[in-house]
Amino acid sequence: MATTADFKNGLCLEFNNDLWQIVEFQHVKPGKGSAFVRTKLKNLRNGRVLQNTFPAGVKVDTARVERRPYQFLYKEDTSYNFMHAETFEQISIEENLITNPQFLKEGCVVDILIHSETETPLTCELPAYMEFEVTYTEPGEKGNTATNATKEAILDTGAKIRVPLFINTGEKIKVDTRSGEYSSRA
Repeated sequence: MATTADFKNGLCLEFNNDLWQIVEFQHVKPGKGSAFVRTKLKNLRNGRVLQNTFPAGVKVDTARVERRPYQFLYKEDTSYNFMHAETFEQISIEENLITNPQFLKEGCVVDILIHSETETPLTCELPAYMEFEVTYTEPGEKGNTATNATKEAILDTGAKIRVPLFINTGEKIKVDTRSGEYSSRA
């Protein structure tokens, strides 16, 4: 059990007979009336985001979850196969549990959030920044850079992103896997 004073980003709750993770929260003390906590919760089973308000000091049930390192092995139809980095145990995860699966590379180490009581995988999170090789992009033209112009590029995983005009085919770049945007050259 926890109270609203224990809220922090990433805390997992059992709420409305489901598992929810706090994405963001804000303690509010209006001039008139009692204090409350405004939260944005993400459902760990289907990814739905819900806004909810808790009265200050209310008790909520916390869920025991663990982040475990897994290495991506291969894709099979709609499921992805991973191996635990220490025990070599293999698990299969559906595509809808993975954030931005188009950036997964073989051998990549990810964090899988596992519900401790039922041992079921909840979400799979990639590293914040990863390096990729540009397999195809149109050649950039000199003199077109008066503004922050971008062009489409295809990465070695098949993902398509927007990159600056100076990036050419064969270059290694860093990509923010959370937003899918170009970060820098590698």
